[in-house]
Amino acid sequence: MIRNKYYCFFFLFYSIISFSQSIPIYKKSLIGNRIAEFIPQGYDKEKTPSLILQSEPVNMGSLPESWKLIPEFTLIANKASATLSLEGDVSLYGGGEVTGPLLRNNQSIKLWNTDTGAYSVENGKRLYQTHPWVMGVRADGTAFGILFDSTWKAELITNSDKIIYNSEGALFRVYVIDRDSPQAVMEGLAELIGTIKMPARWTLGYHQCRFSYDSEERVLQIADTFRLKKIPCDVIWMDIDYMDGYRVFTFDKKRFPDPKSLNDKLHQKGFKAVYMIDPGVKVDENYHIYQSGTKNDIWVKNPDGTEYHGKVWPGDCTFPDFTMPKTRLWWADLYKDFLNTGIDGVWNDMNEPAVNDNELPENLRLGTMPYDTPHRGGDYLPSGSHLLYHNAYGRLMVEASYNGIINTNPEKRPFLLTRANLLGGQRYAATWTGDNYASWEHLKLSVPMSLTLGLSGQPFNGPDIGGFLGNTSGDLWANWIGFGAFMPFARGHACAGTNNKEPWAYGEDIEKSSRIALERRYRLIPYLYTLFYSSHKTGLPVMAPVFFADSKDLELRAEEQVFLLGKDLLVIPSFAKDPALPSGIWEEFSLVDGDLKDTYQAKIKIRGGSILPIGKIIQNTTENSFDPLTLIVCLDENGKAFGKLYIDEGDNWNFEKGEFSLIEFTAQKKGNKVFVKIHNKEGNMDPYTILENVHVQVILNKKVYTGNGTLQNTIKVKL
Repeated sequence: MIRNKYYCFFFLFYSIISFSQSIPIYKKSLIGNRIAEFIPQGYDKEKTPSLILQSEPVNMGSLPESWKLIPEFTLIANKASATLSLEGDVSLYGGGEVTGPLLRNNQSIKLWNTDTGAYSVENGKRLYQTHPWVMGVRADGTAFGILFDSTWKAELITNSDKIIYNSEGALFRVYVIDRDSPQAVMEGLAELIGTIKMPARWTLGYHQCRFSYDSEERVLQIADTFRLKKIPCDVIWMDIDYMDGYRVFTFDKKRFPDPKSLNDKLHQKGFKAVYMIDPGVKVDENYHIYQSGTKNDIWVKNPDGTEYHGKVWPGDCTFPDFTMPKTRLWWADLYKDFLNTGIDGVWNDMNEPAVNDNELPENLRLGTMPYDTPHRGGDYLPSGSHLLYHNAYGRLMVEASYNGIINTNPEKRPFLLTRANLLGGQRYAATWTGDNYASWEHLKLSVPMSLTLGLSGQPFNGPDIGGFLGNTSGDLWANWIGFGAFMPFARGHACAGTNNKEPWAYGEDIEKSSRIALERRYRLIPYLYTLFYSSHKTGLPVMAPVFFADSKDLELRAEEQVFLLGKDLLVIPSFAKDPALPSGIWEEFSLVDGDLKDTYQAKIKIRGGSILPIGKIIQNTTENSFDPLTLIVCLDENGKAFGKLYIDEGDNWNFEKGEFSLIEFTAQKKGNKVFVKIHNKEGNMDPYTILENVHVQVILNKKVYTGNGTLQNTIKVKL
């Protein structure tokens, strides 16, 4: 008996060794400035196609002999892995939508998009998106990044001495960026995966959502209350209850009988309207979407060729096979009639894809399609199993949705929000951090989650402010919106069965704090819009960790309570305790009357040497922010400052034809005066006709000095 036990152990060990092999690198080359491509011997794009890169890389020459960051490939029982060994002390970041700390040393992530409501704040719980990417920052401030170009189910392990990517599929390519700073690495990532499209200005306003505002009357009541109470807001969202029995691309005839009229009324009040569309299509022979999909043969099928059915909100559903080009074209075409009702944006949810299989024994529940479910592919995508394409399903869906939106309204910039996505999918959609919970733990977690998404190529993101699941107290809401108002995507959201979570739902005092927080955001929209333009051009995050202020300062590496907007604005949430702050000149300032005295508000500080362009308080972005424009000036140790402002028409593509103005400002102290002027400008728009009146506030040693004038002349501020 003992001999048999040892024999079994030996046989198992021998089997693992026999099926494990080190794979030599077939090709290693430079494909950009300090960007290397590594292709293992045996790699086959028919087994692991790329859905991450924006285009196929071009060989630019041999890898320098001095290049040290070289991954090692392994194949174990036909499952490919790659390992990058590290030298010295390296701080690791990235991995996309993850829980746990900002600093990712000695962490692991399951890369398998999963519908996970009220997710644990501890690390390791798999979430809705897949970002096989890690950035490392060395002690000297230089940085590198590694991208594993695979969509197979996988685990990403970030040990302090090595980064390991264990997939459950075939061999894949690896890309390594090695540059002088974290910012330069982010720009290199953008060269590989692309950047966000320039968003419409209205998308940077505040968004209000509930699952669900259940009738036209309720939607208009919410909109009217925002305007009556003078709380800034730009967007009202429609969750699934606007539909007829949860059938996508339909409207409930009793509760939403005239969506065009509803959307027209919202537009008249200065609101945009965003509606949800899920991938699951109700199996109903009398439902025109199901009829059309069946006729065009676009549904995902079981291995035996029958339709795959899974339960979602409408009951039994079919799912479009987005790997097929004809499916993506069919799906895009569905948006035409839908958007022609006046809908401004779209929300793709449940697109992991999520399937309710709770009737199965717990050990058999996958929450999605079975791994062996086939996808038919086409063009550059081969046929493959769900194990290959699951993590790309939401990415392919939002590509089709994006194309449908832009085909319907080609003159406008599409707005699309998605729950599931893949690294590179920021080219098509913004995101939020999923179904969080109304708790202090989730409030605090929202900062490192959003920072990590920004460090993974997705700058347009944010949490459900206040928490989606569970009841939210007034104290929790006010603390959350106090810093959530500064996050790239700012939306309040609430689940069915929870208490009302609008800014006025908690009494007059919390309503006042909410108004202050949102007025602060709206004053900063000129600066935010400029940051988004920069991100669109470079791939840099809008919301950045504080170590971006000084990548050599090791004290900043793990700081996850506070954050930067761009490089010039520091945000310190009210919950932050003894945060590590960047050194140098940082001056606190006020944006709205009462904001410095309100304990719920985040502290904001401007960096020495910078100029922030801010607008006036407005109720929505259809109003003019720039009458007057205010320039907040904070001088460096040499008495100088610099800043930028980007302006365009807000919701079209004319900026690509030169219809924009990118203005550079300088300030310089001479004696007891500060001189502020335009240093340079780009674009065909005349800034002087837009910025007729300019206020300047110079913040020096906690004192504010003011001046007024026009940008056609130098503005002088006496100290």
